[in-house]
Amino acid sequence: MTALNPAVPARVPYGVPPPAALFAALDLGTNNCRLLIGAPTREGFRVVDSFSRIVRLGEGLAGSGALSDAAMDRTISALSACAERLHRRPVRRLAAVATEACRRAANGSAFLARAAQETGLRPRIITPREEAELAMESCAPLLGPEDRRAILFDIGGGSTEVAWIRTGPRPELIGYLSIPYGVVTLAEREGEDCFSADGFADVVEEIYARIKSFDRLHCIGQEIRSGGVRLIGTSGTVTTLAGVVMALPKYRRQLVDGTRLNAEAADDAMERLFAMGRSGLAAHPCIGPERADFVLPGCAVYAAIRRLWPVAELTVADRGLREGMLMRLMRGDRAPWRG
Repeated sequence: MTALNPAVPARVPYGVPPPAALFAALDLGTNNCRLLIGAPTREGFRVVDSFSRIVRLGEGLAGSGALSDAAMDRTISALSACAERLHRRPVRRLAAVATEACRRAANGSAFLARAAQETGLRPRIITPREEAELAMESCAPLLGPEDRRAILFDIGGGSTEVAWIRTGPRPELIGYLSIPYGVVTLAEREGEDCFSADGFADVVEEIYARIKSFDRLHCIGQEIRSGGVRLIGTSGTVTTLAGVVMALPKYRRQLVDGTRLNAEAADDAMERLFAMGRSGLAAHPCIGPERADFVLPGCAVYAAIRRLWPVAELTVADRGLREGMLMRLMRGDRAPWRG
């Protein structure tokens, strides 16, 4: 298996696809460890296998500045499970990245060295800009011909990334913003406060103040008033809002990914989530006890974005870094054999 940018790609006869060519992408985030294995198709790729586990790698990071032993042990266990899947399905190329928790932690690089030794997987720490670019790549198919610009936001575990995009045959990243507010960091910092009306409002106001300068820099509000600006969200927060709006008895990615929500319906769903309290969130079929503490912090970030950029519609994306990495790998590999 080779990395995202192999020096010498494997060669096959021109016009003949390699047999059973599989590609894999691993995303090690602050809250989740995710693996996706896919096979290229004319339309993009077909998912062959996937894995996702909540590891809370960034647990306690905001206070200590380092990854805890318990969090690292949980993550090594998840990475070992990913390695086993990759051994069962040998892949042509593998891309593995790590994001905010490993970027911020004083022992982030040491932990990745341990992961390489114990699992054979070597995630590469990427910059916030590359995060934004990968998310843009995966969500580009959700743009329509009527869209001039797009705001793409990803509410992660340790940070939130916002991308300002010029659309076209090949979308272009005009600007990006990364702020150290994610569902894990906010849940740890705020505790019960996000479950109170005043505490929730304070978090919304704080995040609004952090992203307002980005709006002024790129005149995004003016572009919205001119029309043709699409708002796309890729995170558990927006997929949860979609599940509530659609009244899904069980979360189903194929129904949620790419759906366009009326923004007022999403606002109503956010109010319903707030009214549920922790026990209600834990019992919800689209949330569950592992994610109950993170929903309202994520909603506070979304509420700040919605307040600053009041578009009429929200496009929901259940896709992100893994899909962007797979698309890059496959595009780079297709040149010799896709006639």
